[in-house]
Amino acid sequence: MGKSRLEAFSDGVIAIIITIMVLELRAPHEASLDALRPLLPAFLSYALSFLYIGIYWNNHHHMLQACHRVSGGILWANLHLLFWLSLIPFTTAWMDENHYAGGPTALYGVVLLMAAIAYWILQHLIILSQGSASILKKAVGGDLKGRLSPLGYVAAILVAHWSSAVSMALYVAVALVWLIPDRRIEHVLQGRESEHIDGK
Repeated sequence: MGKSRLEAFSDGVIAIIITIMVLELRAPHEASLDALRPLLPAFLSYALSFLYIGIYWNNHHHMLQACHRVSGGILWANLHLLFWLSLIPFTTAWMDENHYAGGPTALYGVVLLMAAIAYWILQHLIILSQGSASILKKAVGGDLKGRLSPLGYVAAILVAHWSSAVSMALYVAVALVWLIPDRRIEHVLQGRESEHIDGK
């Protein structure tokens, strides 16, 4: 099976997730700028969640560039990833409603952790489908960021009941690590294209 339907479906689901999140931002009834001040915490958590969704969309796009054939296992792994991403609007809203209480803040981290695991599973299945000459395997290498991120989530989950501020700082720190564009897959694909052109 080709990957175009998988990409189109994933893009559509991610677009809906972002739409649901922005609909959770309630406009104030007053027209003054001061009326926006109470919405600042909700906006900041929305911005963080938007950033995470954007990071997954960006990396998902690059990962599928290195994938040429989609198996049934890859389809299910992709759905697994989208399931956890689809819960981000809910956990974001719950966290806002409860003013970053320990339980909702910890659950937010659980969803981020499960999304990271789901992404790793999808990446692993794509690598397996490509065999020993996997383009994706060459591109991600040891995947240090992918291995360290779950540790950041686990730490944030564990401290959420004592300090939600520390938890949020850890979530922001992990996001910032991923905010730096990951050019590994692009470099490998460009290298393959150059070799193909030179081979002609």
